[in-house]
Amino acid sequence: MKLITWNVQWCRGCDGRVDPQRIVSHARALADFDVLCLQEVADNFPDLEGGGGEDQFQELARLLPGYAAVPGAAVDVPDGSGGRRRFGNLLLSRLPVLRVLRHQLPWPPSSSRPGMPRLLLEAVIESPVGYLRVMTTHLEYYSAAHRAAQVAAIRRVHAQSCAHARRDPEQGAKPGAKPKSSGGPFQTLPQPAAAILTGDFNYQPDDVLHQRIQTPLDAQTPALLDSWGIANPGIAHQHTNGVHDREQWPSPYTCDFIYVSEDLRERVRRVTVDAQTQASDHQPVLIELD
Repeated sequence: MKLITWNVQWCRGCDGRVDPQRIVSHARALADFDVLCLQEVADNFPDLEGGGGEDQFQELARLLPGYAAVPGAAVDVPDGSGGRRRFGNLLLSRLPVLRVLRHQLPWPPSSSRPGMPRLLLEAVIESPVGYLRVMTTHLEYYSAAHRAAQVAAIRRVHAQSCAHARRDPEQGAKPGAKPKSSGGPFQTLPQPAAAILTGDFNYQPDDVLHQRIQTPLDAQTPALLDSWGIANPGIAHQHTNGVHDREQWPSPYTCDFIYVSEDLRERVRRVTVDAQTQASDHQPVLIELD
């Protein structure tokens, strides 16, 4: 299984041009991916630099026929003329998508710093390595207190899902398990403990929150581990932001991560960063599992 995560900056490249097709083309060039997790996808925001207000959720889905599109708009506001404006995450999967959950993350009030609502988008995927919960998010940039609250919330979501898997183990890990009931909102579907968490976390590898998100919750819940360290032991994280964009970022750094639950550690085969593309101010990150 191959998964790519990428903050696409509303599909705006370092040249200032907004181009969803370029995002898809670069992702395809990086890998024949099964799942694509995107952050900073915009719809009806014509004031974003370089954009025309296009619905990028729809456009990116159109460019990937055969992939199920799962949008997660953290920002959903009126446009003043009867329409809506959306900004957030998008998950695209050519593997079967089962239950989808959208977890609104904490957004504490703050009078001194700007901010926006944030979301954890979660989808259960039926993959060749088993049922997986694939989660993608984009944490607050301006406030460390917000990020801390959001990390705590993500940990609670992971613990809750693992508790569901323990309560109903037949619905947990193996592909092919059938729902116990059919039809209606109470339908039982797999809710596995195995998980991949991706996104732009807006903290760096030496931040206490990077360690905090990996701290074990309890003896029954598999910890979330930084997959870079699993695949590249002893090698410093490759930079994922500001590699090419010198207008916004004075120097490059790492803030995009892929975490895997501890039960997937042995399945991690490769984690790489595409350092070449300039289709966004961030670089895409690829993980392969078998």
